[in-house]
Amino acid sequence: MKNKVLQKVGFLSSILIGLILVVFFLFQALPGPEQILSGQRTDKATTEAIIRDLGLDQPTWKQALLYVNDVSIVSVYREDRIPQYVQGVFIPVGSYKLGLKFPYLRTSFQTKRPVNQLLGEAFIGTVILTFASLLIALVIGIPLGTFAASRRDSKWDRGIVAISTLGISVPSFFSAMLFSWLFGFVLRTYTGLPMTGSWLELTNDGSHQTLKLSHLILPALALGIRPLAVFIQLTRNTMVDVLDLDFIKTAQAKGVSDKKVIWKHAFPNALNPIVTAIGGWFSSLLAGSFFTEYIFQWKGMGKVSIEALQQSDFPVVMGAVLLTACLFFVIHQFTEWLYVWIDPRLKNG
Repeated sequence: MKNKVLQKVGFLSSILIGLILVVFFLFQALPGPEQILSGQRTDKATTEAIIRDLGLDQPTWKQALLYVNDVSIVSVYREDRIPQYVQGVFIPVGSYKLGLKFPYLRTSFQTKRPVNQLLGEAFIGTVILTFASLLIALVIGIPLGTFAASRRDSKWDRGIVAISTLGISVPSFFSAMLFSWLFGFVLRTYTGLPMTGSWLELTNDGSHQTLKLSHLILPALALGIRPLAVFIQLTRNTMVDVLDLDFIKTAQAKGVSDKKVIWKHAFPNALNPIVTAIGGWFSSLLAGSFFTEYIFQWKGMGKVSIEALQQSDFPVVMGAVLLTACLFFVIHQFTEWLYVWIDPRLKNG
């Protein structure tokens, strides 16, 4: 068990280091943040001062190593060069200090706020949107898929499959633009829903923020269409296979009601692929919400990351990439555990 945990930690660490290096060197092709911060009319001396202040005057390989040192939980700093927002325990080693600390994602080039804080605020919005989209997909998709399976080869079955196939074909960003324009602009008189808006909104006097969950409806629906369509077809196909098994036919021959056969006997045996899909789609929605958030101006990691990319704000973009990768890993591990919990036969496999 211990070796397995160490292997997973080692695997995650190697993935994160690889991501850091890839994103780090890809960022070299973008305009330098000093160009955005200094503007077009700033003199050369000011631009060079900004470059030094951001640490961009170092060779690329050295910048990458220094960043890895910052995000690592075990780091080494010169005694007089520990960053302001680093939190941990440090032991003096000569003129250096060896520390066990929280990962330090640095500060934003543009706002000078800690990236941990920026992404922490944005992450709440992304989780709210992702959970709402997934909930819509599950609450509607599973019953519809089960209904289609119970009416196999009927007009209901063919109609539901046809509509779900269309839903799978529509990209989330297109759904977002369509929903925003149609329900937030054309039909706003009837829906009362805005084209854009986040889960928190300033009051008219600007004194404080209020919760606006009505702004969640359109982005959650737009983001939830594809997983909804997938859950319909996945549930339908899995249930069709299960309903053909011998123990189901035996239960039907004994006079067990159709409702009991479907929900008590067939559905629990169709759960494994659905649970796997839930974990996969939760990860996909976290990543896929980026453009949906930007279109609806929903304050989440997607909106923050795209704006940071436009401004060449490297610490924010890198922090979002690393946080998303860690979330994918955690969700995958949780799904794996849940899969075994549902079907203990897989524990030894």
